[in-house]
Amino acid sequence: MHLPDRADARTAPAMPDIRLRPEREEMVPVEGGHIYVRINGDLSNGRPPIVMVHGGPGSSHWYFLNATALADERAVILYDQLDSGRSDNPNDPANWRVERFVDELEAIRTYLGITRWHVLGTSWGGTVVLEYGARQPAALAGLILQSPLVSTDIWLRDANRLKDAMPPAIRDLLYRCDTPGAADEADCEKATEAFYRRHIQLCDPAPEIAAYRAALPLSFNATIYNHMWGRAEFSASGTLRDYEGRPLLARLNGERTLFVTGEADEAIPDTVEAFARQAGADFAVVPDAAHFAMSDNPHAYLAILRPWLLKQDA
Repeated sequence: MHLPDRADARTAPAMPDIRLRPEREEMVPVEGGHIYVRINGDLSNGRPPIVMVHGGPGSSHWYFLNATALADERAVILYDQLDSGRSDNPNDPANWRVERFVDELEAIRTYLGITRWHVLGTSWGGTVVLEYGARQPAALAGLILQSPLVSTDIWLRDANRLKDAMPPAIRDLLYRCDTPGAADEADCEKATEAFYRRHIQLCDPAPEIAAYRAALPLSFNATIYNHMWGRAEFSASGTLRDYEGRPLLARLNGERTLFVTGEADEAIPDTVEAFARQAGADFAVVPDAAHFAMSDNPHAYLAILRPWLLKQDA
């Protein structure tokens, strides 16, 4: 899920205190290989760090870079899942299991010697942290699910609702594109980009973040995305096509859980709010943002996140 920068698109801001360069880097052993982990801030300052879990499957940590502005008060841990970003890339489908991706979190925590931490996941990363939170780990200080994939059925229902609201010509083309060979591939790509520009990424990333993304060995792995999800955000044909995590919501510690979504997100605010109610959790909307909320409007997102994390610290 990667959009090329566009001449007529708005450019998102970068936080003035963003930390593009990590202060520490590690390659952490996990089942299947080693994953890249970068850290900014002090892990030993007494305040629980926050780790951020990217989406995809197959994306990478670049769109969380604005969150390194939090490193003035707590350590910020970003990482790439196996077969993503700077992590090992064995490209073995045997590794592409939900539980193995969840196990990566505990591998990072144990490797870094962290006693308690906050865990944030977005999109597919929200699936990972939903599963992690349902395990009720004693180390969990706070759980943030941003625009999460909780149920594929619900996700596709909402995707159809959003497709139906597109201009008629694009709407009809998007539906034809779900049938292989029913429409020209180039036309399908343009229609899909139109949907993504409305509900995935409102703005191009700031130039320094775009340059960081371009320098990654693998900013997006289409192979794992297609295997686990499918052709596009609104078409599930992969191993997650039957994913159902709603029963896990009741197993979360609602008092320590926050659900977040972007105002224009493909993870529709009404749906995400309903998940939050089911979990007994807090809920917030990032204004003027879509699915890439941390990239689209980092100031508003961090204005939500900072006080909530501090409340959980107490």
